[in-house]
Amino acid sequence: MSGLLALLDDVAALAKVAAASVDDVAGQAAKAGAKAAGAVIDDAAVTPKYLTGFAPARELPIVWRIARGSLINKLVFLLPAGLALSAFAPWLIPPLLMLGGAYLCFEGAEKVAHALGFGHEHGGPDGSHKITDPAHLEEEKIKGAIKTDFILSAEIMTIALAAIPPSSIWMEGATLAVVAVGITVAVYGAVALIVKADDVGLYLAENGMLGLTRALGRGIVRAMPGFMWLLTVVGTAAMLWVGGSIIIHGLDTMGWPVIYDAIHHFAEDIGHEAGKASEAVTWTIVAALDGVFGLALGLLLVPVGTKLIAPVWPRIAKLNPFV
Repeated sequence: MSGLLALLDDVAALAKVAAASVDDVAGQAAKAGAKAAGAVIDDAAVTPKYLTGFAPARELPIVWRIARGSLINKLVFLLPAGLALSAFAPWLIPPLLMLGGAYLCFEGAEKVAHALGFGHEHGGPDGSHKITDPAHLEEEKIKGAIKTDFILSAEIMTIALAAIPPSSIWMEGATLAVVAVGITVAVYGAVALIVKADDVGLYLAENGMLGLTRALGRGIVRAMPGFMWLLTVVGTAAMLWVGGSIIIHGLDTMGWPVIYDAIHHFAEDIGHEAGKASEAVTWTIVAALDGVFGLALGLLLVPVGTKLIAPVWPRIAKLNPFV
């Protein structure tokens, strides 16, 4: 009987350890996922454009196929690569993180330039031409979306990896897996809701039993274009903020703290004058200046991306056998 009680006590202790490990993984995953906010918002903002022109019945199946490709990108390719870097070449993580930050700055600056009437949007990373066959068009759109997702997923996973405290490879792997699954579900769940919102609004407007329900449906239909515009603006701002912050923090980590120190000292000096709101004011100023830096850097990178990288990217993207 004493042996059985001892065994049960050991099992309970192991269960507590396991529960604590699960809590640690969940907590680390939440913090790491939050660090990737800019790329996550961009992912949610970019994907709906790949569904333009398709029948409503095809929208959710297409979202599912893109989400499945995104999971493959993260779990099959990027997670093992991230763990290998963490184990054998951790010194490569800051430069890779800065490379991802530079891409965010480039994407955000390009969207700002296009909104102001300068240049033009570059072609999709799949380099596809105009296609008239619906089935072929759907396949090409899905491939293009998954290839674009690979870039954004690489940023997300690199940012998440850098945000995980030093731990065992199993803890890092579990945390990255939770980040990968959680962010994919959140992004593509949101995309599914966004692309079907106008259909739901139209159904309510036409079939609602109450005047209030029909009015709600009409309101949803009218609000969606503005919501999509707002999502694009927020996504662009988040890209510039996060990308600039990554570059500035990376420069500080690698021994060049001039920009980092200047921004934070300036923000803290102004924040001290704000009294109880000092922390919020300081954070806002830092984020704004990080975004301005990201925009300036991105504008410098736009010619490099459009003239040098974009022409060769389709050949590199074709190396992914799952798309």
